[in-house]
Amino acid sequence: MQRLIEIYLTKNGYEIETTDSGEIAIEMLKAFTFDLVLLDVMMPKLNGWETCQKIRSFSDVPIIMLTARDQVMDKVKGLTIGADDYIVKPFEEMELLARIEAILRRTAKRTTEVKDQPDDTNQTLEHKGLRINVESYQVFYQGLEIELTPKEFQLLQTFLVNPGKVFSREKLLELIWGYDYLGDLRTVDSHVKNLREKLRSKGVPVDEILKTVWGVGYKFV
Repeated sequence: MQRLIEIYLTKNGYEIETTDSGEIAIEMLKAFTFDLVLLDVMMPKLNGWETCQKIRSFSDVPIIMLTARDQVMDKVKGLTIGADDYIVKPFEEMELLARIEAILRRTAKRTTEVKDQPDDTNQTLEHKGLRINVESYQVFYQGLEIELTPKEFQLLQTFLVNPGKVFSREKLLELIWGYDYLGDLRTVDSHVKNLREKLRSKGVPVDEILKTVWGVGYKFV
């Protein structure tokens, strides 16, 4: 199937790189820039679920999971760990192409919206020892730099400029991913979880400042 997908997408104007190894895919993503990842769940050694989780620890590249299992819990699992879409094999080539193009359109739109923000966003924000530079996408805590993915940074920035405000998952999905994003609300939970872990690893008292409002969403205090 990998070869068939490669032929079809190449025929439709896409440049494709392929590998059967999750480990190699991760190294490729760290070394080069890709617009989208098609990730098969069934891979040797590091499976698709594990590969997706590792990719999400350092990149927000759009991911479409490919699987032969048409189970609701599999779809939920994929979306929870950070996949943007989920397609069940066998599938029509036109459906795959439509899903790819839809995700790329949304990604391009979000990139344009970020670039079009007014210049007054180019500033340093501080809160309880956390300092972020909106222009350079850098985050520091007590002099230590914390590396975040763009989506994690945008979440932190949203919380930081609105202390005390409760954001629903729906609102965060709209603000960060775009109103027409087709993914699940668990995408937000997955990114907030990763954000918390990265902040906590650098000593940030994240449990005290980033609160879960049960049944609603999150707030920064």
